[in-house]
Amino acid sequence: MLQFPYEIFLALRYLRSGKRRRAARVTTATAVLGIACGVAALIVATATANGFRKELQDKILRGTAHLTLTTQSAAGITDWQNVIARLRSVEGVRDARPTTYTGALIVAGGGGSYTVVRGVAPNDNSTMEELRRTLIAGTGETLFTETRDAMPVVIGAELAAQMDLRVGDEAHLIAASSNNNQINASPFAPRTQAARITGIFRAGLHEYDAAWIYAPLTDAARLDGHADGAPSLISVELDDLDDAPRLAALIRTTAEEASGTGFNIVTWQKANAGLFAALELERRTVAFIITLITFIATLNILTTLTLLVVERRSHIAILRAMGARTSSIMLIFIIEGAGFGAAGAMSGAGLGLVSCWTANRFQLVSLPADVYSISYVPLAPRVADVLIAVGIAFIISILATLYPARTAARIRPSQTMKEY
Repeated sequence: MLQFPYEIFLALRYLRSGKRRRAARVTTATAVLGIACGVAALIVATATANGFRKELQDKILRGTAHLTLTTQSAAGITDWQNVIARLRSVEGVRDARPTTYTGALIVAGGGGSYTVVRGVAPNDNSTMEELRRTLIAGTGETLFTETRDAMPVVIGAELAAQMDLRVGDEAHLIAASSNNNQINASPFAPRTQAARITGIFRAGLHEYDAAWIYAPLTDAARLDGHADGAPSLISVELDDLDDAPRLAALIRTTAEEASGTGFNIVTWQKANAGLFAALELERRTVAFIITLITFIATLNILTTLTLLVVERRSHIAILRAMGARTSSIMLIFIIEGAGFGAAGAMSGAGLGLVSCWTANRFQLVSLPADVYSISYVPLAPRVADVLIAVGIAFIISILATLYPARTAARIRPSQTMKEY
């Protein structure tokens, strides 16, 4: 017949017992509450960092590619159709499309602002779908159906508000790009292009909404100095964005074989390495600080068990007199402390997850978009982070029981009995 260890039986009985001194009850409640708050804070902090990173990453990748190919010279990619056809045949590549990014000055109504003009090809379904999803005025299809008295453009909402532009208004774009088609021309001759506002978008990322302009690819390429309308780069979209470092060399080699010219390639991780490194450092720092706070809160278990050792000296003496081993006495207090730690850790996990749900439900974590790029941070708790937070609290709780458990095990029955 399987026997239930008496150490566990006694530890569980002590946990359920309400016959404790007031000081012991208060310190027990404080210990459990402190652990719960520490675990909840750790879960919320890591969820906030995860959500902030994910939100930034998603919004950045809506406007930029997983991989970006550019020629090693300043010339446009004249045979881009052949290059794209070859790239689309590479396993792991979802799509490849031509585009261009041109820095320019937009002028309207006596005011001006810096902007980035992005060229969009007529068959770039991915970009057009994203543009349709974020439009708040006008339509994206007008990029290719408008009359050509002025270049049709779709601009960010923040830029439109800053320049006081609406759908149907006109502005001028001024770009300083190298001019390779005119002899003795200035190497940075300004180019001016009239533009008509056909749509306004709001991507949710302040840098895009305050500076980006979408324009037809051929017009944007000419503004960049390529009279033949050739794109200056190729954007590659992958089936798995995390495969970018692994596929980068293969994709560059494929492009060079298709065109016979050299290419540079940049992954989305490399292009945003500084930003994501700073976010990861912040996440680890916050997690470390809150772990220290949890450790301090867990020390209340040490105080609680120390008081219980004093309170139960007679019980311990009787157990020792009946032949209980030192390890058994220690185990009783370790199990009891583990119970406090488990109760606090599980309560903290529940509190943290409920807090994350509440914050997402009512969008409680709002930020100034001009400082943090996004206006709202969704909390994204991960199972691994929750388990780590609970595990850390539980392990620290076990460690906090060792000293009072050893103190209890050293009590001698003869000395204790003389006190009574």
